[in-house]
Amino acid sequence: MTSRAKVAVLRTQPETVLEDYQRLCDLAGMAEALDPNATTILKDNISWHYPMPAANTTPWQLEASTLALRKAGFQDLVCVQNKTVVINTFKGEDLNGYVPIFRHYDIPVLYNFKDEDMTWIEYEPKAEMLVLDKIYPKGIYIPDYFFGKNIVHLPTAKCHIYTTTTGAMKNAFGGLLNTHRHYTHSWIHETLVDLLAIQKELHPGIFAVMDGTTAGDGQGPRTHTPVVKNVILASADQVAIDAVSAKMMGFDPLSIDYIRLAHERGLGVGDVREIEVVGDDVSGEDWGFEVGYNFHRILAWMAWYGPTKFLQKLVLRTPLVAIPIFISEFNHDYVHWPLKEKHIYEDWLANTPWGQMFQEYQQKGHLAE
Repeated sequence: MTSRAKVAVLRTQPETVLEDYQRLCDLAGMAEALDPNATTILKDNISWHYPMPAANTTPWQLEASTLALRKAGFQDLVCVQNKTVVINTFKGEDLNGYVPIFRHYDIPVLYNFKDEDMTWIEYEPKAEMLVLDKIYPKGIYIPDYFFGKNIVHLPTAKCHIYTTTTGAMKNAFGGLLNTHRHYTHSWIHETLVDLLAIQKELHPGIFAVMDGTTAGDGQGPRTHTPVVKNVILASADQVAIDAVSAKMMGFDPLSIDYIRLAHERGLGVGDVREIEVVGDDVSGEDWGFEVGYNFHRILAWMAWYGPTKFLQKLVLRTPLVAIPIFISEFNHDYVHWPLKEKHIYEDWLANTPWGQMFQEYQQKGHLAE
């Protein structure tokens, strides 16, 4: 049997969220989970460069995690960003309010796609891989900068069209795999398990701080329905925090392959009966979230799992990959955002306390002194 894990969960509100996050990290044992002598990587999550509620690390999540780490004696902090074929990293940092935080707390930002910041080197995992060695038969490449450093993941609580839910485990996807990571989508659950095994070899300490102040229901990680839930989570166990958040969203965690496989391989605890939840009582939480279907999910299913799966290598490993990239980018940035999600964002901005707090960060007036 896997060992008992601990996940801290607190209910919060804008007036106390910075202090609540710091108490959350204490409850979850952050200081004990990380190596005090190592640099700590802050790995935020930019699922969409536009500031869609619940899609991206929140500015208060980033600031509060920084404050908690500094208070615990972790002064050497660095943020590492990645890019995808459809996300503009620099636009995402700006529109989501991260840049003033980086400047205020003097946090350097490195980019895993800039040669001057880090180099991708071949890595041979000690753990047995489920799929990565088969997907990348010429070698698994990861950024050399990640070796020997703590990592703190900053995901949000939301659904995902490929993995049902997304959180701490999925947050490693962008940092450890390069822009060819779309090769893995047919085996995305197994890929996340392999990446967690690799992380355990690379990092002396791993921790996750998850924001559920506004959670994402439906076809995430971008075009979802944001729902205010006023909760935050933290844990040193990446599997356990994803399991607890999945249960709160209304899913059976062990029915989600990446959680079940990681649990079975002893990489963490995915059975909520074996997880100690500390902080506030959320045992009765069931948000009733459902992934549902949209045009993008149907196309994705056809590409990765459906009748056109046999075309993957032709389309996705040749210059023809520009076609699905264009379709995805056009669909998200030029159809969904202006016609629907921008209005959802503006309504959240004007009519929820978290939206009003987000505006304060955008105006650079909320940062703690």
